[in-house]
Amino acid sequence: MKNAFYLSLVCLVLAGCNRPEKETSAAATQKLSSVLDNYYEERLVLFPLEATAIADNRYNDQLPNDISVAHRAKARNMYQKYLKQLAQLDTATLDNQEKLSYTIFKRDMEMAVEGLRFHDHLMPLNQFWGLPLTMAQLGSGKSNQPFKTVKDYDNFLGRINGFQVWADTAIANMRRGMAAGLVLPKPLTQKILPQFAALAPTDPQKSIFYDPIRNMPAEFPAAEKDRLTQAYTLAITDKVVPAYKKMHAFLQTEYLPKSRTTSGIASIPQGMEYYNYLVRYWTTTDKTPEEIFQTGQQEVKRIRAEMEQVKAQVGFKGDLKAFFEHVKNARQFMPYKTDDEVLKGYEAIHQHMQPQLQLLFGQVPKSKFEVRQTEEFREASASAEYNPPAPDGSRPGIFYVPIMDPKKYNSSSMESLFLHEAIPGHHYQISLQYENEELPKFRRFGWYGAYGEGWALYTEGLGKELGLYTDPYQYFGRLDGEMHRAVRLVVDAGMHAKGWSREQAIKYSLENEAQSEEAIVAEIERYMAIPGQALSYKTGELKIKELRQKALANGFKLSAFHDEVLKDGGMPLAVLEAKINTWLAQQPK
Repeated sequence: MKNAFYLSLVCLVLAGCNRPEKETSAAATQKLSSVLDNYYEERLVLFPLEATAIADNRYNDQLPNDISVAHRAKARNMYQKYLKQLAQLDTATLDNQEKLSYTIFKRDMEMAVEGLRFHDHLMPLNQFWGLPLTMAQLGSGKSNQPFKTVKDYDNFLGRINGFQVWADTAIANMRRGMAAGLVLPKPLTQKILPQFAALAPTDPQKSIFYDPIRNMPAEFPAAEKDRLTQAYTLAITDKVVPAYKKMHAFLQTEYLPKSRTTSGIASIPQGMEYYNYLVRYWTTTDKTPEEIFQTGQQEVKRIRAEMEQVKAQVGFKGDLKAFFEHVKNARQFMPYKTDDEVLKGYEAIHQHMQPQLQLLFGQVPKSKFEVRQTEEFREASASAEYNPPAPDGSRPGIFYVPIMDPKKYNSSSMESLFLHEAIPGHHYQISLQYENEELPKFRRFGWYGAYGEGWALYTEGLGKELGLYTDPYQYFGRLDGEMHRAVRLVVDAGMHAKGWSREQAIKYSLENEAQSEEAIVAEIERYMAIPGQALSYKTGELKIKELRQKALANGFKLSAFHDEVLKDGGMPLAVLEAKINTWLAQQPK
């Protein structure tokens, strides 16, 4: 049954809604444009790291205390203010693109206000995401924070000052969380401790925050080089290292003994209500945890059947679990000796499929692209990931690959992983969105997990059409990747809504995936740290596959469908479905 949001959306996008006309179309458009522009400018002041990420350098010295009560109140007031302004607009006078913006923005504001009812600021750390890890990435000089001018260097010193305040607030918040029963699971606290220890070396020159000094531009005046070297040495010694040491000591002595033994978020106050919200937030649907759990089980069954076919194709004798062990451990899947060889292996995949890309995509991004190894300080807990380019071209899109030991790096999933994290997955989708200057900035630089991760998972299925998966083991790697996302539906909902333990989730994953136990443990703990996020991949992929089938059944070229999915940037799945239905209805047969 269609929900009220979907019906109102169809009214907006397809019909235009019958309302008394309150103002001229031009006036309404101008007002909507102003609302959206003003919101984005106001948002960047509150969340300046988002500005830095898109190469807007106006706030590069700012690091507001975004986990403070005062900051959360400012954010709530901002969201409510713009909801009130939206209510004054007449949507009947807007064109289709403006209706898309209105619908997406209204949902964003409503979800943001609702999200502030919960108390995630009392659990501000985890081993996967969080400002302490982001600060180290920024401070390395190899991420979003620029270190090209003297002013750039001074700017980051300002952020270091802000980080001290944030770290003190994090400890105070976690103490409040301890008193209220809002604490991390014990295994996650244990994973954070070595990360923070690594970020607090005794010698400031061994700190990742010293790397920009080591790589200072040669053209800087000698006096500035000396000043900045002294300033960074002092900041690392007196501010950065003490902040990490203080958080580490608190986690070790106070927080770890109070960390919970349960795995799911439902065990904290408001936990089940919070998880239901996170499911809606990440999937951009109204699906229930139980529906998602059932879908996951169905997908696991379907993919296992395909895996059995590949096992038979390669002539492997033994059951599927034995085949998993073979793919995980056989030396034939570990051909590399150095980190650089792994990175070159990914670049070879890129070059091999280049000729076929133009057949599946009419529009390709201009942004540059690189493959890099994940930084050492976070490599042990990191997954492969994509870091978007700067819209002005000053920074490429980066596919980060964690390589703990190149001699043990399993190559069987490299083709599908490249398709997902790089091309035509995240790099195409995000770069094209960033390059579309006609979109309002909240859409141009926005992110919707089910759309973005759904698209990336969908592109894993394009391998054969791109000249890949000629090796059945690489196709098995693709199936294992798809299985991984199907298992996520089961274990994420299982832990957070059905009372599954960490150990139950690990066991289920081991039974259905050809991943190492170490990798599976890291993944299960990721789902414990960020409930609901892992649901977005399969949910989005299934919707895009459904829409693709409809487009091809109606005689449309696959490249035209891909361009239509991508051209307006990310959006909630219900909005995407209505948009594609409108496109199908308007196109000549």
